[in-house]
Amino acid sequence: MARILVTGGAGYVGSVCCAQLLARGHSVDVVDDLSTGFAEAVPQGAVLHQASIGDRESLSAILASHSFDAVFHFAAKALIPESVVNPGTFFDANVASGISMLETIRKYGVSNFVFSSSAAVYGTPSFTPIPEDHSTEPVNAYGESKLVFERILKWYAAAYGWNVIAFRYFNACGGGPTWGERHEPETHVIPLLLQAASGRRDCFDILGTDYPTRDGTCLRDYVHVLDIAEAHVLALKATGRSGFRAYNIGTGRSYTVREVCRAAETIAGQRIEIRTAPRRPGDPAELCASPQRLKDEFGWSPKHSQLANILVGAWEWEEQQCRSLSVDDLTNAND
Repeated sequence: MARILVTGGAGYVGSVCCAQLLARGHSVDVVDDLSTGFAEAVPQGAVLHQASIGDRESLSAILASHSFDAVFHFAAKALIPESVVNPGTFFDANVASGISMLETIRKYGVSNFVFSSSAAVYGTPSFTPIPEDHSTEPVNAYGESKLVFERILKWYAAAYGWNVIAFRYFNACGGGPTWGERHEPETHVIPLLLQAASGRRDCFDILGTDYPTRDGTCLRDYVHVLDIAEAHVLALKATGRSGFRAYNIGTGRSYTVREVCRAAETIAGQRIEIRTAPRRPGDPAELCASPQRLKDEFGWSPKHSQLANILVGAWEWEEQQCRSLSVDDLTNAND
């Protein structure tokens, strides 16, 4: 069993990955500054250290306290629209702080590193499904920051003999009765749709209806966060070798925003108020993964990523959020 240091483990994908690692018997320490994550999202059994990845002193103290077998790096700024208008903060958080973290890790001899990259590194693809050797031309600073960090990691792998795996996620989604997406502000299609279905939002805005797709709305490859977590667990089998390798995590099938809207209405059992709005800066028309490399080399498969299954779990989470808000309202009313 391994001891894993997980950065960003209080966030959506990171916390689910922590839970899966713990379920397999691994030990988990989480480093998260809680700027966008939530302490209550860290699963029981993981040790939470509230610190920034760029804080060398705090990170050194954590690394000195135990011998870690690997680092899983989820921590990042990730709001694409913000990255378009304020790129400096993204390069500061995702690249500059990341380099500080890498140097601290290197000081303590940890050489197995798994990086949460993104499909945003590809930009607007020239064809789909997208293989890992497709050209990388990001159209927003978020994607650029991920690509820059991948390139840095290639140099670390070559110079220091590190084993580096970069997972390029497509659209992470899904949930369950006690966990799910929780972003402030929320920008992802599925939680926004279901919040409109539950009444927490007045409506759902389709951002752009003039894309060159089958119905004019963006095409995206939706992958369940449990399948993303499984890829990380499988990555532990590759520890001990050196080099850099990138893998897509997606299903190879994409849905338009309108198709997801119709599927969400079916799962929620009600009509959702839909409005159309202008395109969001930095959004490519289509993203769809070829996950063949991950399947061939790790035996991975997207077992949880059927769209209906994703929506059922996400709807359970939304219903639970609504119940929690109702309890809070009653409590506040009685105070």
